[in-house]
Amino acid sequence: MPSSSHRRARPERRTARTPVVAVVAVAAVALVVSLVVALRPDGGPGDGPDKVAPVAGAGASGSPTAASASPSPKPSASPKPSPTAEASTTPSATPTTPSARPSARSTPQAASAAGSLAGRIRPGTSYRGVATSYDIGDGDGACSFGPTADVMTAAMNTADYETSKACGAYVLVRAGGKSLTVRITNECPAPCQAGQLDLSRQAFAKLAPLSAGRIAISWSLLSPATSDTVSIRYKTGSTRYWCGIQAIGHRNPLARLEVRTSTGAWIGLPRAEYNYFLSEQGTGCGGTIRLTDIYGERLTVSGLPVRAEAVQGTGVQFARH
Repeated sequence: MPSSSHRRARPERRTARTPVVAVVAVAAVALVVSLVVALRPDGGPGDGPDKVAPVAGAGASGSPTAASASPSPKPSASPKPSPTAEASTTPSATPTTPSARPSARSTPQAASAAGSLAGRIRPGTSYRGVATSYDIGDGDGACSFGPTADVMTAAMNTADYETSKACGAYVLVRAGGKSLTVRITNECPAPCQAGQLDLSRQAFAKLAPLSAGRIAISWSLLSPATSDTVSIRYKTGSTRYWCGIQAIGHRNPLARLEVRTSTGAWIGLPRAEYNYFLSEQGTGCGGTIRLTDIYGERLTVSGLPVRAEAVQGTGVQFARH
């Protein structure tokens, strides 16, 4: 057996190692390259982490890249609401007198409907008849307006009086080239005929001598200029359980008088031949009143208490036609 000292040792397998000097050299080169790139005038391929160039479209996989994601918008302050048109909230003075609210002036359409509202005496129509005269005394008459100093008045024949529809109407009377305006305050019963006016003696005398007794006339409805405003009067004995309501001083003849019920509905009151509108059950007595003239214009009046025989002003008037 050979001596162990003569046996050659089997060489061990060793892993190849990169010399340390080479690694250091490579690292040095990489550092130099990085410094050169960083110091380029154009700033290099990127401008730093705070400036990410937006990428249009999607990445290679077709999904959006982080650079293409839109940044979340910053929350803005809540916008102030736009003002809306509202009625003024400024408090108005509390009225100490009854309130009256006229509607818009009558339109041509409303005027065309005047025929149905007017009854027998229609606007724009001339009537022929005769005039007589009578002593008007204190000026009171069937229309229940009460005594008056106005002597330019007349009594309307029963047919055209039409259960007091003619009360308060102004008519222009013509005879023999003369004319005058009178207000209807009374009724002339038979033997007065349709078309006939029984004038006050003072009015008749302006057209012909009283000795003439009877003259041919023509007359037509008038909507005169006036400084008067409408007033309301409750009849004697009126309460909230029964009342009679009268309108005084209206420029145009009245077609309707309505009262508002507790439910807000309007009901028309029947008109008596003595020119009061009657609420037999007390509906609307002391409440809101609506007046309509023959041209269709309405006046709404509120705040009037039931005060029998008191003349209560409204401050409003119908339009002139």
